[in-house]
Amino acid sequence: MAERISATPSAQALISKLTAEHGPIVFLQSGGCCEGSGPLCMPAHELKPSAMDVILGTLNDGAVYYMSDSHFTFAENMHTILDAQPGSSGSFSLDCGSGFAFITRGRLYSDEELAALPPVVRAGY
Repeated sequence: MAERISATPSAQALISKLTAEHGPIVFLQSGGCCEGSGPLCMPAHELKPSAMDVILGTLNDGAVYYMSDSHFTFAENMHTILDAQPGSSGSFSLDCGSGFAFITRGRLYSDEELAALPPVVRAGY
């Protein structure tokens, strides 16, 4: 079965570091005004996802990755790749000040991958 999200080794290492420091973390990627379309990383207890937010998947250390419905409409035919690169996100995200910034890249799915994707799961309540 194809996956909707994956993380590079650099992103996995930063997720583990932030989880050790802050406890369980989550990601939200939206088209919001403050964060643009960049991933926002926060303690899990600080996010109450919208019932329409899409759960792209769970990364290492149990980090759930949510994407707003409006952004998912744009990105649903792409595999999302979470990475962490040297720099600063300059945002409210937990990666700010770590020396690294979470970014995402996307690649289009092949026809075979599209056929093998799991059903879309929304956060719901």
